[in-house]
Amino acid sequence: MVNVLSSRVLLHPTDLERTRAFYRDGLGLAIYREYGTGSQRGTVFFLGGGFLEVTGGSPEPPAPGLELWLQVADAEAVHRELAERGIEVLGPPTRQPWGLIEMWLTDPDGVRIVIVETPEDHPLRYRP
Repeated sequence: MVNVLSSRVLLHPTDLERTRAFYRDGLGLAIYREYGTGSQRGTVFFLGGGFLEVTGGSPEPPAPGLELWLQVADAEAVHRELAERGIEVLGPPTRQPWGLIEMWLTDPDGVRIVIVETPEDHPLRYRP
């Protein structure tokens, strides 16, 4: 078995500064570290138990199947915060048939992001 010590999602956007601003200012993700200088510096954001590294660039948007799953304590509160920051949400937080409360948005390159709240009565809260 591989002993994974840390993990992160690497994102190479079409416009580095626009994407960095989206995750930093729009979503309000905390910065773990930055490296390099100038317009090509990389930024690593905290994502709960992992990290999102926004670095470099690409002529094409990230893979169309890439999605980020971000769990929060209160999806309604996050929805209000995002609206105040001018972030377009594709729909309000809604309880899904599988029991999670979800709302979706996209980053500037169309990467789909689901904001998830796990209700108190959901099986994901059960710890044997």
